[in-house]
Amino acid sequence: MILLKISTDTPPSIIYWLEDKLYLNLTNDCTNDCYFCIRKYKSGISGFNLKLKTEPQSTEIIEELGKVAHRKRWSEFVFCGFGEPTTRLNTLLKVSSWLNDNYLTPIRINTNGHALLLYPERAVATELKVAGIEKLSISLNAHNATVYNKVCRPKFEDAFEKAVRFIVQARNSGLNVEITAVTIPEVSISQVEKIARDLDVGFRARPYSPLIW
Repeated sequence: MILLKISTDTPPSIIYWLEDKLYLNLTNDCTNDCYFCIRKYKSGISGFNLKLKTEPQSTEIIEELGKVAHRKRWSEFVFCGFGEPTTRLNTLLKVSSWLNDNYLTPIRINTNGHALLLYPERAVATELKVAGIEKLSISLNAHNATVYNKVCRPKFEDAFEKAVRFIVQARNSGLNVEITAVTIPEVSISQVEKIARDLDVGFRARPYSPLIW
């Protein structure tokens, strides 16, 4: 990840890119308040300002995609910005369906896995699959509920348990699922990796760079 100084005049970006991946920044709202989150001390990455002033509608997102999606052979479209993309599930589904109808590029969501807490009456994993999502990268960032509550500071109770349950549902729905964890001191990476093995999903550790003032 490239952290460049971003001018205060840089307008917020709905769409941004890193190397050969195209990212969609749907919201700045999140159901966690992780102490290590980059948005606490940066306004964006790679020269893009990701601090949204308003949340874009699906038509606006699709219009912006139409300007850049054809510019190169992207390896992935990724729903990932400065918030939890599934808080805007209906918008996400509309945009994903449009991408799926117009491109052969794989679609991924980076999520904290709180879908069961946000939409207890919906079969979210199935809806994602139908909309063309292929992969979920779920930021678990803890090896048990106690550590999760300490480092991720969720707005919901039982967030860790419900995230694990969603991982199982997503896997059973045929989505390609990986669990990720940031390498912070409180987290046992080996134990998170064991959770992934036990759930029969992938695992990826994500490096953490402490703040340098």
